[in-house]
Amino acid sequence: MGDPRNVAHAKKVTQEKQHKAKACSNDSCAPARQESANRGKRNRLQLGKALRQSRKPKSRRNHQIQAQLEKSLAVLSNLKDLEFHSRANIEKLAELSLTIEEELKQKAFAEAIGAVYGAQDAFQSKILELIGAYEAECTRLSWLTA
Repeated sequence: MGDPRNVAHAKKVTQEKQHKAKACSNDSCAPARQESANRGKRNRLQLGKALRQSRKPKSRRNHQIQAQLEKSLAVLSNLKDLEFHSRANIEKLAELSLTIEEELKQKAFAEAIGAVYGAQDAFQSKILELIGAYEAECTRLSWLTA
């Protein structure tokens, strides 16, 4: 059996229709009924149009943006992989630097590894900057396809 609220609503609507029919038994209500029928028809036509538009395949431009978004997300994933490995390289260089300086006391190599560490740190900063900008672009593209 249906929901009691639906049954009660249907009963109320039926009673209201009957009440209006009794009140408008003469022809004075005919124009109002016609206007109401026209309004309902317009609403159904607008709803049908909206449904047809929502079912239409995405435009060619939207497909291009979607394809660009997918490729951009793949690039972003690769950039994040590079950043991950860069962070791992920095950690490994720090360990090697300590080993060379503290345990092996090889000052000449300590300076060289310090320079490599600095270059890797600069790379890390730049890649993080690039990832931030690229994530913003991917977000923008995703909003265009939504």
